[in-house]
Formats: sequence, structure tokens, C-alpha cells
Amino acid sequence: MASLEVALGVAAAVVLLGVFAVRVSTWLGLPSLLVYLAIGVLLGESVLGIQFSDARLTESIGLAALVLILAEGGLTTRWTAVRPALGVGIALSTVGVAVSIGVIASGLHLLLGLDWRAAFLWGAVLSSTDAAAVFSVLRGVGVSSRLAGMLELESGANDAPVVLTVVLLASGDPITWLTPLLVVYELGAGGVLGALFGFAGAWALRRAALPATGLYPLAALAVCVLAYSTGQLAHASGLLAVYVAALVLGNADLPHRGDVRSFAEGMGWLAQIGLFVLLGLFVSPPRLVDAIVPALVAGVVLIVAARPLSVLASAGPFRLDWRDQVFLSWAGLRGAVPIVFALVAFIEGAPSGRALVDVVFVLVVGLTLLQGTTLPWVARRLRVSREAEPRELSVDAAPLDQLSADLLQIKVPVGSQLRGVYLRELRLPRGAVVSLVVRNGHGFTPTDDTRLRERDQLLVVTTAKARKAAEDRIRAVDQRGRLARWHAGREASDGRG
Repeated sequence: MASLEVALGVAAAVVLLGVFAVRVSTWLGLPSLLVYLAIGVLLGESVLGIQFSDARLTESIGLAALVLILAEGGLTTRWTAVRPALGVGIALSTVGVAVSIGVIASGLHLLLGLDWRAAFLWGAVLSSTDAAAVFSVLRGVGVSSRLAGMLELESGANDAPVVLTVVLLASGDPITWLTPLLVVYELGAGGVLGALFGFAGAWALRRAALPATGLYPLAALAVCVLAYSTGQLAHASGLLAVYVAALVLGNADLPHRGDVRSFAEGMGWLAQIGLFVLLGLFVSPPRLVDAIVPALVAGVVLIVAARPLSVLASAGPFRLDWRDQVFLSWAGLRGAVPIVFALVAFIEGAPSGRALVDVVFVLVVGLTLLQGTTLPWVARRLRVSREAEPRELSVDAAPLDQLSADLLQIKVPVGSQLRGVYLRELRLPRGAVVSLVVRNGHGFTPTDDTRLRERDQLLVVTTAKARKAAEDRIRAVDQRGRLARWHAGREASDGRG
């Protein structure tokens, strides 16, 4: 019991330190993952003396954390932001990955003398952008929602093809003409399974009268994890399945959707803290000295050639502006995912697998310091930053089962077209009414002459039948103003729409 108490105490202290480290990293202008890695190194053998060298356990925990991070990314990603970026995002996670692997492999074969199979393995490990790094760093940069959607979709989707490539190259099995077909099957089956779990989970949660609000976030996250497990057991891509399932769930009309997203965000932070601290604990600082030169060479190849060419091949056919392409090239953030994939190669028995882990660790730290700290400056210089871009309308719903009704909590974001709209101009459908407005911390019962302001919070009571029409109407006015969908809104208010 004493060891359990010590373990729980250390874990709690590390989590608290990681939570407060977010403020410290923001103040210093550093990505928080560097602080977490530093905590792990300080706890490790070279400083405080904690001995930890179990590669298989590190790999298992790393993949489990990656599942939670991908679930958080999918649950908190807005489909409205991803949809315009769908083509470029998919191209970056497929064509871009292939180009990046080929360029890195060619560079490392020529510059470091690696044999071709090892060079392609190193290229595969380094080609994946990191979902945790992108989700945590990019959302504080202030770029357009389309650019953010491209990078978030890429980081969420490119892990699946990369891990398949890493396993194939590290295993030493011969690569035949059937190998590409196997990869296509695993990706396709993973995407289909993820969509099925997402839609089925959303359907079930909308109809389940759970006795406590906190059960909805747990159930939603469990659906995502179940999608990953089913995908792996079906010899499909579990990583793609969990991201697709989370993306579907996060954009469905779930009860207590805001709570689901908040819980997923908290679990994502917990997974990031645990993963980066564990990786920092696993590495041996004295051994990293020998990895500095190969890491520098690989980093130069990645930044100067591989990433720009992969973006050009992926985004060029979509006629993306050159400024956006330059930003995409610089924003290909690496984090824990390449380290985890290097561990996968090490466990699979790849030659020089341990050296690959050390090189990738040094490279991740160096690139994060370089790219993560300069990303806001690059966005401003390229004029792709959108500091004042309006935030999307937030709608949270809670079911009233015995009354066959719903409560919608609406937060009017800054820059919304709802600002200045009178309640009578909302023209909500029959069965829906704004029952309460909270402004500057004070609530009052509104009238038809109440004029909405930014940051107002509205409580809308609606019948279950009218809920979708009411939410659609509010979103339409939020995006296009009081005259949006005039005829549809009038018909709905008359009970005909």
C-alpha cells in the first residue's frame, strides 16, 4: 500500500505541475509539450534517479494516449471548419505523407548512408505531424478557420497511414504488390467503422435518458475508444476509426454537447501530460549527445525539402495561395507521435531502432523550439493571421425527458451577426421560445423588444419536435444576420416548416 500511495502522490503532483505548466509555457512563449518533456527528464535517471526503460510499456501507453488525443481532436473540431479544407486535408494526410517519406528517405540515404529500407523507415516515422502539438499550439495562433481545419484534419488523419507504413518497414517482411492494397483496405475499413460507430453512438445518446449529466461525456468517449478497439481487431486502422468516430460525434446533436467537448478536452490534456512526461522519463540524456548530428541532418531535410514539397504536391492542385502554402509548410508540427512511432519500430525489431528513438526525440525538441515559438510571427508576416475572426456559435442542449422538450444554452460569440437582433426578428419556430437572457452576470426575462448583444447567454426552451428548426434558425442568423432564410423562418414560425 505504501508504494501505491507514493505512486498516486507522484502522479497527482505531476498532473498538477503539468496543469500549472500551461500558464508558465504561455508566459514564456513555449509549447507546453516541451515543459512536460522537461519534467520527465528531471524525474528520470540522470536527475532525480527514477529508473524507467520499458519500451513496450511506453509504446502501449503512448498509443493509448494517442487514442485519447485523437478522440479529443475529433470531438472538438467543428465540421464547418473542416468541410472547406476537406480536399487539402485529405491530400496532406495521403499524398503529402508519401512525398515526405520519399524525400526524407532519399536525403538520409545520401547524407547519412542509411540503407534504403532503414531510410524509408526513418522517413515514415518523421512524416507524421502531431495531433497534440497542432491542437494545442495552432488554436492560439489565430489563423483562418480554413487553414486551421487543413492542419487539424491532416494531423488527425495522417497517423493511420504512417503507423501502417512503420509496421510494414520495421517488421522486415517482404513488400509485394499486395502491400498497397492492404494499406488501402485498412484505411478504408477504419474510416467506415469510425463513421458507423459515430452515427450509431450519436443515435443512441440522443435517445438515452441517462440519470446524470456526467454520463454523456463518458459514453461519448467510450464510443470513440470502442471504435479504435474494433478497428484493430478487424485488422483495420483503429487510429483512423477513432478520429472519424469522434468527428461524427462531436458534430452531432448530442445532449450536453458542451460538457462532452469540455470533458474530451480535459482528457486530451491529461493524455498529453502523461505521454510527454513518460517519454521524457524514458529517454537517457547522455545517449542523446550521439543523436544530435543525425537529428540536425534529418531536420534540415524535413524543413527545407520534405515538408515544402509535400505541401506543394498536396495543395498545389487546389490552387491554394502561396502564403497559405508557406504557412502550411512551416506549421507541420512534430511532437510525441513520431517518438511513439519510433518506439513501434524499436519494438518490431528494426535495426538501429534505439538510435532512431533518440534521434527523433532530439529532432522533436529542436523543431518544437524552432517552429512552435515562431509560428505566430510567421502567420503575421505572411498575413494569414485572423486575430478578430468570429468564433462559432456555441449551442449546448439538455433533454427534459418527461416533458418531451429540450433546453438550449446559446452563447453569442464576439463578431456574431446575432448582435443587434431583436428577439422578435429571430422568428423561432412554434414550440421554441427564449425564456432567459444572462448579460454581464445578471439574468432577466426577455421580451420581443430585447436586443441581443455580444457575449449574451440565452436559454431557449423548445419542444423536441421543434429543436432542430430552432437551432438551425439561430445558427443561420448568427452567420448571415436577421434576414437570413426569411422564407424558411417565416414558414417555420407559422408551423408549416
